[in-house]
Amino acid sequence: MKEETVQHGAALDNRITIRALESSDMDAFADIMSLPGVRRGTLSVGYRSAEQLKTWYERRLKDGVNVCATIDGHMVGHAGLEVQRPSRAHCAHLGLAVHDAYHGRGVGSALLQGLTDCADASLGLRRIDLTVFLDNAPAIALYRKFGFVEEGRSRGFAMRDGILADVLHMARLVDAPRLQPI
Repeated sequence: MKEETVQHGAALDNRITIRALESSDMDAFADIMSLPGVRRGTLSVGYRSAEQLKTWYERRLKDGVNVCATIDGHMVGHAGLEVQRPSRAHCAHLGLAVHDAYHGRGVGSALLQGLTDCADASLGLRRIDLTVFLDNAPAIALYRKFGFVEEGRSRGFAMRDGILADVLHMARLVDAPRLQPI
C-alpha cells in the first residue's frame, strides 16, 4: 500500500500520514494498545509487549493489510483488515485503535479511508465486518460514516472492567462492480 497523506484542516493542524505498519513500529504499537482508552474501547487484550505484537503482526500479515497513522513521524493509530479464507475470500474483519490523545481529530477517519480504498480498489473485498462495544458511540458514528450498518447485537460478549459488556456487529457491503459494455 502506498503512503497517503490526509489533511484535516480544523480537526487537526498536523498532517496525518497513512502507511503500511512495519515490524519496526511494534514498540509504538504496544504503547498505543496499552493506553487506558484503547484498552477500554477495543476488544483487544491490552498490555501486550512489542514482541507479542510482532508475532501477531507477522502471523496476520500473511492474510491481511495493516496500516498505521503517523503525525510528525509519531504513530497515533493502527487499523487492519484480516482477510478471510476460501469461501469468504471476499470478506475481511476490521480492527482499529487510535491513541487516546488523538480521539475525535480525524485519525480514525484517515485510517478507515485508507483501508476502505485499499479494500475496494486493490483487494476486491465486498464485505468488511467488525465488532464494537455498544456504548462506544464515537466509534459507531465513525463506522456509520463509512457505510457500516448494524447486523446484530451480542449480550455479554466480552469482559470489560470486570463486567460482561454488549457489542454490536457491523458490516459494510459493497456491490460487485458491473461489467461495462464494450
